[in-house]
Amino acid sequence: MSVVVVTDSSACLSPELVDRLGIRVVPLHLLHDGDDYRDSVDEIPRGLSGVTTSGASPGELGDAYAAALADSGGDGVVAVHISRQLSGTWEAARQAAQALGEKVRVVDSASTGMGLGYPALAAARVARAGRSLEAVYQRAVEVAARGRTLVVVDRLDHLRRGGRIGTAAALLGTALAMKPVLHLVDGKLVLREKTRTSTRALAKLVDAAVEQAGSQPAAVAVHHADTPERAEEVAAQLKERIPTVTEMVVTGIGNVLGVHVGPGAVGVVVCPGGADAEDSSTASD
Repeated sequence: MSVVVVTDSSACLSPELVDRLGIRVVPLHLLHDGDDYRDSVDEIPRGLSGVTTSGASPGELGDAYAAALADSGGDGVVAVHISRQLSGTWEAARQAAQALGEKVRVVDSASTGMGLGYPALAAARVARAGRSLEAVYQRAVEVAARGRTLVVVDRLDHLRRGGRIGTAAALLGTALAMKPVLHLVDGKLVLREKTRTSTRALAKLVDAAVEQAGSQPAAVAVHHADTPERAEEVAAQLKERIPTVTEMVVTGIGNVLGVHVGPGAVGVVVCPGGADAEDSSTASD
């Protein structure tokens, strides 16, 4: 048996990767008019307004961890989740893990999207190699620490309503018709740069991602909210300007994250050093 990796649906991992690496995904929730939709599980009607979101509950996570622990044959579980600054999921995960004992380890990715997905993938790859619980946990922590997440949104209203960015900053940005470049710092979404046009914002997004990648190998993901053409354009620029890309993913941003960033958003996750095979920092148990 081997350690089992669990994450949540905000990781935006493809079903193919999840199946191949045996990752368990716990859905986050979208709430609308008394209905509770499980992200990436339930069919969600298009065009809903007034949608809110909710993290996974301690009960849901506890059930997932218990099943994963049993399937690991007692080797253990590493649960990698969305930033505690963005969702109550991490606190629910901590409670669920505490009830199951030391064989369940929880990692705060301090990110979301593939900023969460890459640590989960890296941990699962180490787990499939038969490594120990500690080695899998440390790999997730190490890859999460290297990840950098940037995003451009068309409007700040959605982030303000969801409490993911300060009201003053959101209102100022809206009043000035800014196209901001945002990034995650210590798990919080903050303003990195202000621009006046979408074209300029996307150019700054690409520049920032190239800067973060540096000259070493890097895994790169481009996310989008109903704007695949923008995402493909950004991805093409990144492939050209970061010749050391080891892994490139272009994917939708997911239903829960889409509620907060709004349509038209484009995000980039850069993981310098990649998320593939182990490196020297996790070479021994």
